[in-house]
Amino acid sequence: MRNILFLVLSMIFLSGNAAFAADSHPFSVHDLLGMDRISGQQVSPDGKLIVFQVRKTDLEANKGRTDLWIVGTDGKGLRQLTKDPAGDFNPLWSADGQFVYFLSTRSGSSQVWNIPVKGGEAQQVTDLPLDVGNLIMSRDGNKLAFSIEVFPGMGIAETKKKLDDVAARKASGRIYENLFFRHWDTWSDGRRSHVFVMDVTGGTPVDVMKDMNADSPTKPFGGSEEFVFSPCGKAIVFTAANSGKADAWSTNNDLFIAPVDGSAAPKCLTEQNEAWDTMPVFSNDGKTLAYLAMSRPGFEADRFRIMLRDLKTGAERELAKDWDRSPGSFFWGPKDRYIYADAGHLGQGALFAIQVKTGKVDILVNGGTVRGPSIYKNRIYFGLDNLKSPVELYSIDTKGKRMTKITDINKDKIAAARMGDYEQFTFKGWNDETVYGYVVKPADFDSTNKYPVAFLIHGGPQGSFGNDFHYRWNPQPYCGAGYGAVMIDFHGSTGYGQAFTDSISGDWGGKPLEDLQKGLAAALEKYPWLDGDRVGALGASYGGYMINWIAGNWSDRFRCLINHDGNLDERIAYFDTEELWFPEWEHGGTPWDNPAGYNKHNPVDFVKNWKTPMLVVHGAQDFRVVETQGFSTFTALQRKGIPSKLLYFPDENHWVLKPHNSILWHDTVIGWLDQWLKN
Repeated sequence: MRNILFLVLSMIFLSGNAAFAADSHPFSVHDLLGMDRISGQQVSPDGKLIVFQVRKTDLEANKGRTDLWIVGTDGKGLRQLTKDPAGDFNPLWSADGQFVYFLSTRSGSSQVWNIPVKGGEAQQVTDLPLDVGNLIMSRDGNKLAFSIEVFPGMGIAETKKKLDDVAARKASGRIYENLFFRHWDTWSDGRRSHVFVMDVTGGTPVDVMKDMNADSPTKPFGGSEEFVFSPCGKAIVFTAANSGKADAWSTNNDLFIAPVDGSAAPKCLTEQNEAWDTMPVFSNDGKTLAYLAMSRPGFEADRFRIMLRDLKTGAERELAKDWDRSPGSFFWGPKDRYIYADAGHLGQGALFAIQVKTGKVDILVNGGTVRGPSIYKNRIYFGLDNLKSPVELYSIDTKGKRMTKITDINKDKIAAARMGDYEQFTFKGWNDETVYGYVVKPADFDSTNKYPVAFLIHGGPQGSFGNDFHYRWNPQPYCGAGYGAVMIDFHGSTGYGQAFTDSISGDWGGKPLEDLQKGLAAALEKYPWLDGDRVGALGASYGGYMINWIAGNWSDRFRCLINHDGNLDERIAYFDTEELWFPEWEHGGTPWDNPAGYNKHNPVDFVKNWKTPMLVVHGAQDFRVVETQGFSTFTALQRKGIPSKLLYFPDENHWVLKPHNSILWHDTVIGWLDQWLKN
């Protein structure tokens, strides 16, 4: 009888598992690419609707497609607003809430369009010969501002003519007299990104930066958050570099103010600060300008402080001086009593409320990563993601209570892909200081099994592997392939206080390596299902540098290594890269003034110790860490007879962005791990 009962139960169990397997599968890169990516959310003037953009991956076109969607702030009435095959993005509400203005490529270039919210066809607002980007609107809804790349001193039509003349030349050579001659993934052609203003009803756009040889937004990652209309709509404040020919080794980005009609030259508002100033935001009453400012020139990872300027007296003060966090974005609350900001915080991307009068700081959201928060009356609307979910829209009241989920557009896709659960842990790292890390379990986890380990090392180096859903370095594809993922926020990571971040400068191979060693040991001790005999380490950018450093200084720990866009020789890398302020700060000067700073922790000096199999990945359009660093790494491996492989992308930059390239990247990387950790 007991045997019959066991047989029946076994059949039920097996049939249940078969049904489970048919309904879902372990997470893979195809699931990663298949997620709908929400961003750019904007609340309507009456607080009833949210417009946002959704990016879907088009594998046939090998790129993403972005459309606009609308949902009620109560989560009801989700619908797609635009369906054109071209990209529609950067949505803004008209002042009366009847239209959504946005940028679209449906005319063949990026231009301003609008569409009725209640139904109807989109109408083109601008028809300019150059691409339009980074759209914003004045408070009264009467004016638009956007960026266009022009030659300084030239108008839009003149710039287009010059570009056409250059394209018609038979000679292909370019002549440069200043840095940057190339930046991130683009060769310079002499144009600058300038802010233009025009009436919402149309007309000729006015270049408020006409004769400035500077970019706004700043390149390569600045956006519409870097300029704002004054409350009256008669002026515009924008961020631009103020370093002249020192662009490549200066972080002196300043705030400027200019009349929207172009009747006067821009005036610098932050000339006294030689470090980074950005992200201007006017108070609701128009009396105060808030902005973010660093204090140390030349240091891109310094703490951003919130500065408040009285527009009548010019007096300034720092808000919440003792708050040791660096905001990613911020905004004023009703009646200007609070400023709300998102910032990295102990492995999370938290939302904070800061009293303007006292500087008192409270945490409203602290689990996952908050994206693009904004406010309407007493509720804050934001995107939120974590290690098991892409961004969905949420709201919460200004006291940090009554959190509500608004969208769940990825619900079915998440249900179809089995992911690994995650857990944050701490350990004593360098100098016995507390260091944080994450462990992510394999999909279909069984505590009685031993699993190989993917040891992920973040870049930056002032970065973090936190509680977010990343589209390039996401641990879930490894977990879906049967690996446990371990990620350590070593000394130098962000979100743990500025002193912790500062500690990596001048010590790239010291404290971080010790944290990685102690962090891996702590994870193996705490989680016995991790197989310490089968560990592979992988990282990109600084993480790639660390892979090369590990190869020579921790050479007996890993069965295999994976280096994506990592430096081999810090000395020569200085002369190859573009943003010189970065190595000059990190290594204490130039290579000729302080050669010891570049020799202190230089992977090339330890190639003699290399013996671990390594996969090398690099992109031809990476001007931050140039392709020859990857080639040199692979050459050294081959010459030493170490099993190695090179994956080279002629059409990618510092990141891998094209969908099919991402598939190849994941297949190759996980295949390399499988070769050495499973087979």
